[in-house]
Amino acid sequence: MRTNKEIHSNLAIPPGEYLEEVIGELGMTKDELAQRMGRPATKLSPIFKGEKAITPETALQLEKVVGVPAHIWTGLEAEYRLTLAKQERAEEEEHLKEEIELVAKYPYNELVKAGEIEKQKSPVEKVKALHAFFGVVSLFSIPELQRYKPAFRCAKTTRAERTPEAVAAWLRMGERRAQKITCSSYNKDRLHALLPTLRSFTLQQPETFQQQLISALADCGIALVICPHFSKTMTHGATFWLGREKAVLMLTIRGKWADIFWFSLFHEIGHILLHSKQGVILENNEEDKIEKEADDFASNTLIPREACTQFMRKGSFHKHDIADFASKIGIHTGIVVGRLQHENLIQPQYDNDLRVRYEWSHG
Repeated sequence: MRTNKEIHSNLAIPPGEYLEEVIGELGMTKDELAQRMGRPATKLSPIFKGEKAITPETALQLEKVVGVPAHIWTGLEAEYRLTLAKQERAEEEEHLKEEIELVAKYPYNELVKAGEIEKQKSPVEKVKALHAFFGVVSLFSIPELQRYKPAFRCAKTTRAERTPEAVAAWLRMGERRAQKITCSSYNKDRLHALLPTLRSFTLQQPETFQQQLISALADCGIALVICPHFSKTMTHGATFWLGREKAVLMLTIRGKWADIFWFSLFHEIGHILLHSKQGVILENNEEDKIEKEADDFASNTLIPREACTQFMRKGSFHKHDIADFASKIGIHTGIVVGRLQHENLIQPQYDNDLRVRYEWSHG
């Protein structure tokens, strides 16, 4: 009887096949083998099929019953499992190679710069890095994930500068960072009461108010994430929910203008206060009804409608007029300038020295 069997092929041959040969030479049936081993036949069936491993205990029993040394069985089992693992790895590598071309669609280098992933040289390793970042086993699945679907829908209706992959990566970065922010349960009344304080922060510099802003919103149940801007995202902000009691408010600084930051902040707060907790609300276009509602909320919160109307009716927008009006309503002059520019009442370059740019610590 053969007592030694080596497997050097790439085929994964289960030890159960050799066991069938052995008992066949002994004139023994599978049922008789089970009886001699004191086991139900149903327990041995998975071993014959390679579905269950031959353990050292089973190997010792087979040595007694069929005469083949235990180390042969354990060796065959180890070789079988190793071959299976190699096959699985080879298949995985092939699948990863299919995703290499997708890497270029994502802002890989910007994610590295933001500290979200480690820099890799190998194309396959880059795929794996993006897998870990998104928490997926395939980049092909990202467009189907509920959290990122708005990025792929939105890209169809906006300019070519925006790509869904860049927006999805930006959203994922905010999601990951928000998960690390401890928040109280969302409280709508507390958020309403906080609005005047948030508005007063416009008169300060980021190094003064940034942590206060983050803490104050966290106390209302909002994780504020100020993320670096990615090329091909073309967005100032987004909101979504992590559970029912934690809102995420993402902002970026495109151009670093302070007035754009504050408008975007209050715009996103408007979404949180006015709109559903379902799904991601991503800056889209002016035709979107909920975007218009959020715009109106931001405009009227920053510059009260009646006061704004009276000021614009005067039609005098010299530097001192703007400064006096901003001081009267307790807002930064740059926000007034931005509003006047938006209404086409002054030229984009007019009185830009009243506007300021922010330098941020993104964390």
